[in-house]
Amino acid sequence: DLYKKYGIYIFLVVVCTFFSVAAHNFLSASNLINILRQVSMFGIVVIGVTMVMIGGGMDLSVGGQMAVVGMVVGFLLVKLNLPIPVTALVGILTGIAFGTVNGIVAIKLKIMPIIVTLSTMLILQGVAYLITGGYPITGMPKPFLMLGQGYIGPIPIPVIIFVLFILFGWIVMNKTYLGRMIYALGGNKEAARLAGINVDKLTVMVYAFAGFAASIAALIMVARTNASQPGAGSSYPFDCMTAACLGGISIAGGEGKISGAVIGVIIIGVLDNGLVLMGVNSNFQSVVKGIILLLAVAIDCYEAKNKKKA
Repeated sequence: DLYKKYGIYIFLVVVCTFFSVAAHNFLSASNLINILRQVSMFGIVVIGVTMVMIGGGMDLSVGGQMAVVGMVVGFLLVKLNLPIPVTALVGILTGIAFGTVNGIVAIKLKIMPIIVTLSTMLILQGVAYLITGGYPITGMPKPFLMLGQGYIGPIPIPVIIFVLFILFGWIVMNKTYLGRMIYALGGNKEAARLAGINVDKLTVMVYAFAGFAASIAALIMVARTNASQPGAGSSYPFDCMTAACLGGISIAGGEGKISGAVIGVIIIGVLDNGLVLMGVNSNFQSVVKGIILLLAVAIDCYEAKNKKKA
């Protein structure tokens, strides 16, 4: 129980302490702001994925959603010269539509969400390459770039948007009836249905929100890099799962907190940043993340087993 409560915070302190000794400039203010800016897009997506996981689902297609939304946004802005607000709206609606489709397919075909979203991930990654034949789209209008590169005071705009997502997620999951219904859905679907919760509608809503989060992250990513890349977000599905599981979100659903997922996001960000500062090969970073995901899931399964015994 001690691990459940404080384990992740202890882990964060250990990781930060290690890099502050091993990596030059790790604790500088500019680097810490940089970490927050790097994790903000990723963190926004994790908030969406966390809600899906608490509701007993899984979404591996978020990276593909980001890639397609990014390509659509680039195409509309650069090739068709559409106004920024119109483009942003189309991008967001596209993301919500992808999420909604995931939810509907999982319900109607009664397929495990992990299989549904793995399939949509592959489809969307293919679509992202087909839109422009695999070439990135560059040269976004200047005002649009503010979304990814701008600051309000000393704080980067993406970080502010991430904080808004954290607050929204925290309020919904901790303070509203909707949040309690999502926990109930993940805890026991049948019991939730018997309690009068519209299980199907709620499932679609949660996936739609994950799509919304992915689309906002895609807009920020395009604005930050000034390019729509067909391969954007390819590492996100498993990184999101790693951050959520690290943060104590149960793979089985019905358990976990938004705050835990946020700490998970920061740990992944600190690891990425620290390993880069130390000049570690990027392939080794993947190894580290894979090990962390395995450990986090193992602990989750072990605790679930103990709970059943108790």
